[in-house]
Amino acid sequence: MLPDWKTLPSLTSLRAFEATARHGSFASAARALNVTHAAVAQQVRSLETALGVSLAIRSGRRVSLTDAGTQLAAALSEAFGMIAAAVEDM
Repeated sequence: MLPDWKTLPSLTSLRAFEATARHGSFASAARALNVTHAAVAQQVRSLETALGVSLAIRSGRRVSLTDAGTQLAAALSEAFGMIAAAVEDM
């Protein structure tokens, strides 16, 4: 199945969310992506708005995931892993 790029959230917001889920904070995700923590937080908020669901629970400097966030993070991790493997194979 080919994606409908017009209806998918931005790749930037998906990448920011996946990094936040993997690292457990906006600051750590920002360091991994070489952007500011404010940029990561804004992208995650934008993704939540686009999807109409809360993905992360902010608690001080830490971020934990909602059930929906956990599901999306697992899918994104797998998908980005597949992309990385395909690129590496090239």
